[in-house]
Amino acid sequence: MSEVVSYEVRGSIGLIHINNPPVNALSVNKGVLQGLLDAIKSGDHDPRVSAFLMIGGGKNFSGGADISEFGKPKVPGMATLADLLAYMDTVTKPIVAALSGPTMGGGFELALTCHYRLAGATTVVALPEVKLGILPGAGGTQRLPRMIGAERALDVMTTGNFISVIEAKTLGIVDEVIEGDLLDGALKWVKRALRAGLPVARVSERSVETSLDPKTFISQAREIAQKKWSGYPAPLGIVDCVEAAITKPFKEGLQIERKNIERLISTNESKSLRHLFFAERQANKVIGLAKDVEVSAIETVAVIGAGMMGAGIAMNFLNASIPVLIVDTSEATLQKGIDTIKKNYSATVEKGRLSAEERDRRVALLSGSTKLSAVSEADLVIEAVYEEMEVKKAIFLELDTISKPKAILATNTSTLDINQIAGVTKRPEQVIGLHFFSPANVMRLLEVVRADKTSPQVIATSMKVAKKIKKTPVCVGVCDGFVGNRMIHNYLREAEYLIEEGALPQEVDQAIESFGFAMGPFRMCDLAGLDIGWAIRKRKKSEGVMSDRYVTIPDHICERGWFGQKTGRGYYTYESGSRVPQDNPEIAAIIDAASREKGIKRRTIEASEIIDRLMFALINEGADILAEGIAQRASDIDVIYAFGYGFPRYRGGPMFYADTLGLSAVIDGIQRYSKQPLGDHWAVSPYLAKLAHENRTFGSI
Repeated sequence: MSEVVSYEVRGSIGLIHINNPPVNALSVNKGVLQGLLDAIKSGDHDPRVSAFLMIGGGKNFSGGADISEFGKPKVPGMATLADLLAYMDTVTKPIVAALSGPTMGGGFELALTCHYRLAGATTVVALPEVKLGILPGAGGTQRLPRMIGAERALDVMTTGNFISVIEAKTLGIVDEVIEGDLLDGALKWVKRALRAGLPVARVSERSVETSLDPKTFISQAREIAQKKWSGYPAPLGIVDCVEAAITKPFKEGLQIERKNIERLISTNESKSLRHLFFAERQANKVIGLAKDVEVSAIETVAVIGAGMMGAGIAMNFLNASIPVLIVDTSEATLQKGIDTIKKNYSATVEKGRLSAEERDRRVALLSGSTKLSAVSEADLVIEAVYEEMEVKKAIFLELDTISKPKAILATNTSTLDINQIAGVTKRPEQVIGLHFFSPANVMRLLEVVRADKTSPQVIATSMKVAKKIKKTPVCVGVCDGFVGNRMIHNYLREAEYLIEEGALPQEVDQAIESFGFAMGPFRMCDLAGLDIGWAIRKRKKSEGVMSDRYVTIPDHICERGWFGQKTGRGYYTYESGSRVPQDNPEIAAIIDAASREKGIKRRTIEASEIIDRLMFALINEGADILAEGIAQRASDIDVIYAFGYGFPRYRGGPMFYADTLGLSAVIDGIQRYSKQPLGDHWAVSPYLAKLAHENRTFGSI
């Protein structure tokens, strides 16, 4: 056998151990699959062996294929997963899998090919390939429907969601749940089963059950996939494979599955999703931060500000069993914030996603105060008050005197200079930005903003605590708006130029939503609150940093007291508290008047131009951010936009999308728009031009 697979005969059982930490990935290059095949062949021809038991070393059976090997040529002389499973389907001795931990993808397909499946109490199984833009490619689309029926299998494969060990037992995926030591319990089960005459039970020989007529079922499934997963080709491919499982012999179904996965793996959608998979993991690594840097324990947290943002931030820590003190100067605002937290938890209980006992446990960890001095014992203090520099400076000046010496002092500012905030303290090394995205208890992204003097320990601790509260952290540098909001400023500015030149808000939103964004720029502004942008523009105007071409349209809207959803009217109208936007009949006149005031002759603007200009605005600014070192890597920008701004994941983020288009094509587009009337604000980023000249991509940085 190989080092990653061990094999021994215990009595009449051929015991196979997978030993490829940390998740026992079924790597071709490391010889895991070849080792498994050699072990089974050895036992298959050994008269001493009556059955096999396959188990994973460490905490899980197998987390699936090695994703880094996807799309690469077959290694000569090394077995693939398809080779292994095809041989397993010919073996005449029972093969039993002992599952533990997350058993996913190819690992689950391996288990499905075994004749019986035992599982430890913490086992979960899944076929999550759809999240990478592909489908189960080792018989999963053919075996799972034969085991649990077409309907449930289709749901499992198109969502990629986990199945608990309890449900797996109910569905018949797992034959028995083993309490206590898995290896010992599994060996005893196999011995008992052999004495009772354990037969070979191949899933591939079963038929597929459907509750509906098969043609009706497939027709409905295809229609649902087209609507629910627009832009993602993999779910439709899965439907095709399930149809084959229902209507074709097993081997023909495997061929259809293989054709679909070979097609999908080469699509831009799959490449984009795989890019984000690795990018998210890469974002956890802070360049220049030593691996052995000391990390502080965060056992208590204080949040200053009991508004929607402060309440949402607090919930993240309560969810992670960390006590939270929430502080506000107003008793009424404080109580409203606490009530909001309780209401949110109760709503989750009503939806069946949280037990009443767990809600009560989390709420019990929450306390409140109207005195800032109450934060004196907190390990981490997060300021989440109004976006005014002087207000924040005053708070940090006081925090400097009342917080314990090693406390981390964080600001949730989305745009302001954290170096200025840190500068009012005598401990700037303890100050950092933790930019949560709204709603803070839902959005996964967290920009961890290191200021000039933030210590490595504070950065490392912040990154670790972000993971503990189940956020996706990205470490960025200080500038106006950091990465996400600095780029979105250019994006929104370009959207405003578009409506000033001839488009209407709904036309811009429809174009960008057809591109795949969850929400267009003007719907997004209405949701966030137009007054927020108005305040930022006023601040910039007072600082003398406004752009030469200032669009007055959003100011005219705000002057009417229309701030978006919160007031029931903005770029759109919202009836009776509804979040569904309706065209605002007065907006066209406001926009037309603003254009006339500037002498702009309005024109028809096609959706393709809208998409180009908004994407090029993001890409161009992203290139400048990389050149300045504000973002560590291009993939970090993609993570920020995929997790924080609704960028379509199947396009990989703005910088990956630029690579997909080709950087020269992006430059050509920017130069083309710069030559249009009112296009003199366009200038190609020098860094973008440099990369294109060197025939490089953002991904090559």
